[in-house]
Amino acid sequence: MTSAQKITLTGLFIALGLLTPMAFHFVGGPGAGRLFLPMHIPVFLAGLLAGPVVGFVAGIITPGLSSLLTGMPPPIPMAIMMTFELGVFGVLSGLIYFKQRANLWLSLIIAMFGGRLIYGVLGYVALPLIGLDRVPLWFPLTVGLIGSWPGIVIQLILIPPIVHAAQKIPVFAEIKSKR
Repeated sequence: MTSAQKITLTGLFIALGLLTPMAFHFVGGPGAGRLFLPMHIPVFLAGLLAGPVVGFVAGIITPGLSSLLTGMPPPIPMAIMMTFELGVFGVLSGLIYFKQRANLWLSLIIAMFGGRLIYGVLGYVALPLIGLDRVPLWFPLTVGLIGSWPGIVIQLILIPPIVHAAQKIPVFAEIKSKR
């Protein structure tokens, strides 16, 4: 894949990462983001379709840019924590799928767990720094999983067929062939 293709695909996935949450919030109201995790989907797709570099860059840029442009997620602490979480989602999904040649489901599940782990650790460390009470380390992890289970289910249902369908598009077929 050329540098121009990487830049173009990164921009595409960032744009999807901005538009998808807006659509969910339009239909489901302000709480739809935390429940359905719409920003996560384009980042996972970036890693699984275009590789770890595109996934990582899309993951670290999307939350902050979305916060700046739309106010979603709130900049502190959510956008900062999500920057790390989504960066891990993008890089892990791409690394495991492309470099380790793991199957799609395993790549997705490991990346989900890795990103949530980072989110939990950041919540444990960062929340007291902004004046919130220290919470047990397990709290952000479990609340993040329990409170967003509909989004996790949506990701597990939607992402694999989208990846398989997209891999029939020439640019993604070429990337997959080099996997």
